[in-house]
Amino acid sequence: MRSLKELYRIGKGPSSSHTIGPERACKLFLSENSNADAFVVRLYDSLAKTGEGHGTQKVIAEILPNVTIENDVVTQCPHPNTMDFIAYMGGVKIANMRVYSVGGGAILVEGRQNTEGAEVYSLNKLSDIREYCEKKNIRLYDYVFKNEGEELKDYLTEVWQTMKAAVERGVHRTGILPGGLDVERRAAILYQGVKPDESAENKENRLVCAYAFAVSEENASGGTIVTAPTCGACGVLPAVLKYSQERKGYTDEQIVNALATAGLIGNLIKTNASISGAECGCQAEIGSACCMATAALAELQGLTLGQIEYGAEVAMEHHLGLTCDPICGLVQIPCIERNAVAAMRAINAASLAYFLSDSRKISFDLVIKTMYETGKDLPKPYRETAEGGLAKLYKK
Repeated sequence: MRSLKELYRIGKGPSSSHTIGPERACKLFLSENSNADAFVVRLYDSLAKTGEGHGTQKVIAEILPNVTIENDVVTQCPHPNTMDFIAYMGGVKIANMRVYSVGGGAILVEGRQNTEGAEVYSLNKLSDIREYCEKKNIRLYDYVFKNEGEELKDYLTEVWQTMKAAVERGVHRTGILPGGLDVERRAAILYQGVKPDESAENKENRLVCAYAFAVSEENASGGTIVTAPTCGACGVLPAVLKYSQERKGYTDEQIVNALATAGLIGNLIKTNASISGAECGCQAEIGSACCMATAALAELQGLTLGQIEYGAEVAMEHHLGLTCDPICGLVQIPCIERNAVAAMRAINAASLAYFLSDSRKISFDLVIKTMYETGKDLPKPYRETAEGGLAKLYKK
């Protein structure tokens, strides 16, 4: 597995695979062909079908000069987020590159290795990592810092500050999100609606959802967020961590440790399955984010490694089969509400893990394998093409 820096990416929304990934690919191709005077970028499948709503064409046009963008929804490619880059000088083709945007802002260049950096973890199954940690009597975050070094703490501190800033901006902003769906920002409505005499249960629900809405709405408007593990699912983890810190007084150091644990869980999913909605549906995005948030909360609560695993497994098990059907290709409906629901589900999953981990039958490794196979079995209209589900039936 690669560094958590490749999982937690600080960048602008609205989509990690459709915005951040293509942006990185454009910059790479331009740096290698700075003498070109014209470019062609051909988008395939999900990128071609939902790229306009996700801002793909916009980011390409901002980076590559004199660029022509073509959409190909017919040709079958190895990955649904495939891009072909062609550079010209004086009308003559001088270079080409095929790129796969594989989720979370990560890209793979066909024919190249180590596009995303070197491998830093030798173990890539939670069962093996748990066995190692239990023998050494260390936590999952200790394992992370042992492999990546203490300097990762500085990066995760920046990640946490970026997450908190997105929450703070989002709960105070009002208006309509861009894109043409006329979706109203609702984080402020939830946040400002909290009453002093409100029950603890209602207050928790309202605040956690407000924080998830806040970050998701910042993402939908092109604000700066952290992929956790993707832009479309970026509100789940910050919402759970922000509320938990306010309620229980956890230190930033404890939050950084929880981010390391959550990142390890996300990295395992990314390595052994997928975090791409175009490849495996929303279960790969929101489901993964829920796993990460559950693990982070369980870490903060000092649960055992077995309980952390059970919580993460429960979180994914009950997202299996979740489709990716963004209306008009925008990361708004149903994406924003799903972030809030998943944040609350993470809290419930951690609670179940505390009471019931001794009775579990399904391992985390098994449920991730199941998610990947389920995602591959989903019909294409339900994998971020805006051709099925709500995206098909909704009429403005």
